[in-house]
Amino acid sequence: MNPESMTEIWVYLSAQPLLWLTLTLAVYLLALALHRKAKGHPVVNPVLVSVSILVVLLLVTGTPYQRYFDGAQFVHFLLGPTTVALAVPLHAQLKRLLAMGGPLLIALVVGSLTAGLSAYAIGAMMGASTPTVISLAPKSVTTPIAMGVAERLGGLASLTAVFVILTGIFGAIFADGILRRLGVKDDASIGFALGLASHGIGTARAFQLSEQTGAFAALAMGLNGLFTAITLPWLLPLLTPLLK
Repeated sequence: MNPESMTEIWVYLSAQPLLWLTLTLAVYLLALALHRKAKGHPVVNPVLVSVSILVVLLLVTGTPYQRYFDGAQFVHFLLGPTTVALAVPLHAQLKRLLAMGGPLLIALVVGSLTAGLSAYAIGAMMGASTPTVISLAPKSVTTPIAMGVAERLGGLASLTAVFVILTGIFGAIFADGILRRLGVKDDASIGFALGLASHGIGTARAFQLSEQTGAFAALAMGLNGLFTAITLPWLLPLLTPLLK
C-alpha cells in the first residue's frame, strides 16, 4: 500500500465520529495497562498518559479539536452519570461522614479559600494580567464550574481549563505522597484533601488508593465546586483593589 492510499484512508476514517471515540478508549486502556505495569506509581497517571498521547495524535494528524470532540463527546456525556454515581461509595461512608462533619466543613472553607485566593494573589503580585489571574483563581474546581466562574468574572475559559487540568495532574501525582510524608495517614483525610485541591483527576487517583479515599474525594470535589461558585465571584472584586 503506497503512502497516497494511506493518506486517503486516514482522511476517510478521521471524518467518522466513532474513530476518535475508539482511539480515546484504546488510549485509556493502554494508559491503564502502563499504570498497572508501573505498579500504580502516581507518575504514570492514566489521565496524564492518555492526555499526552491524544495531544500528540491530534498534533501529528492535524486534527482540529472540534472534530475530535464530535467523535469523543459520548465520553463527555458520561461525565454527568459518573458524577452522580459517586454518591454510591459516599453513602457507604455516611456514618463516618456525619462524625467528621465539623472538621470537614472547616477544611472545606479554609482549603477552598486558600486555593482560590492564593492563586489569584500570587498571579497578581507577579504581574499577570487581570484576565489571567481571574482564569487562575478557580484552578482547583472541576472544569465545567471553573470555566463558568472564570467567564462570569471576565477570565478566559480556555485558559482556566488548562490550569484546572495541570492542577489536577499535579495533585494526582504528588498529593498523597506529600500528605503521607507530613504524617497524614487517614484515608478519609487524604481523600478529602485530594478532591478539594485536585477535583476530578485527584478523585480518580483517590479511588485507586481505596474506596473510602475516593468517596471523601468525591465529596470534597462537589462541595468545593459549590462553595467556590458562590464565594469567588464576590471575593475577587474585594481583593483586587488591595493588590494594586
